[in-house]
Amino acid sequence: MKYFTSSLVMSLLALGSMTGISQTHAQTVSSTQQQKQVPGYYQHQFGNLQVTALLDGTNYLNRSQFKSAADQEVSEILQKYYADQAKGIQTSVNAFLVNTGSQLYLVDSGAASCFGDHLGSIYNNLKASGHQPEQVNGVFLTHLHPDHVCGISNNGVANYPNAALHIAKTEYDFWLNPNTVKKLPKDKQAGFLGTVEKIKAALAPYEKAKQIKVFSDKSLAFGGIEFKPSFGHTPGHYSFKLKHEQQELVFIGDIVHSHTIQFDKPETAIEFDIDPKAAVATRLKHFAEYAKDGQTIAAAHLPFPGIGHIYSKDGKSYQWIPVHFTD
Repeated sequence: MKYFTSSLVMSLLALGSMTGISQTHAQTVSSTQQQKQVPGYYQHQFGNLQVTALLDGTNYLNRSQFKSAADQEVSEILQKYYADQAKGIQTSVNAFLVNTGSQLYLVDSGAASCFGDHLGSIYNNLKASGHQPEQVNGVFLTHLHPDHVCGISNNGVANYPNAALHIAKTEYDFWLNPNTVKKLPKDKQAGFLGTVEKIKAALAPYEKAKQIKVFSDKSLAFGGIEFKPSFGHTPGHYSFKLKHEQQELVFIGDIVHSHTIQFDKPETAIEFDIDPKAAVATRLKHFAEYAKDGQTIAAAHLPFPGIGHIYSKDGKSYQWIPVHFTD
């Protein structure tokens, strides 16, 4: 009996001790506040090439920035996709690193500090993915909006010191020719000049080092990357295409900003389009091609990792099909 009592006491003490540990543990994990996600990179194999999607951050757009779409219709589309509207219409900012085995190319570079601290993670995510900025041989810029170009440098120092920048001549001239602003409406000039200042600051160290390669609209390719005109969002906007056997992967830049509104209603422009009519025409043409031929798409503003396919049942509305996660 004495042994039984002693055993019982020891068991109760142990249980009490475990309960105390459990309570203490529960207190340390009771917070439900959003924690920082894991590093934002995702590696996708395309033939013998490795494409690493890099997340710069998440941005939110006001629904009024999408043009010609009725407010009720927008609400119905967002509801259908269970899209959280609390902060606005969500869009990612992505860039893509292409490893050919002998060369390392970056397609777009993110916003860095040009839009606030909710963006600017591409440089660190590139390093987290197992690469070093000094290894990047070339940066291909779909266009020169700050959320694509600001990430190439920091405070006048090149982030990718060994890389050549590849920019379309039409795009380069539009933003950097001092005569462009004179052709704009008065109410657009201040915003344009503010954007130009950000572009100039980003390009400056590469200009100084003579590392900017401007390609003409007659250019077809550089190395294994083909140039694909996709004008409208900006005058010199380009998509870039990789081929492997019978497959193609296309970096489409900013021909689309929403995986919900602009897929259900691809005729919807966004206020950032320099030429909205041309931007819509480009989207309609390219969406139809990609839905028909099945190219893999890498998109700057679709939900991270921004890699997937475009599907259409009727040739009028479309659906974004993200890649299935693989490890």
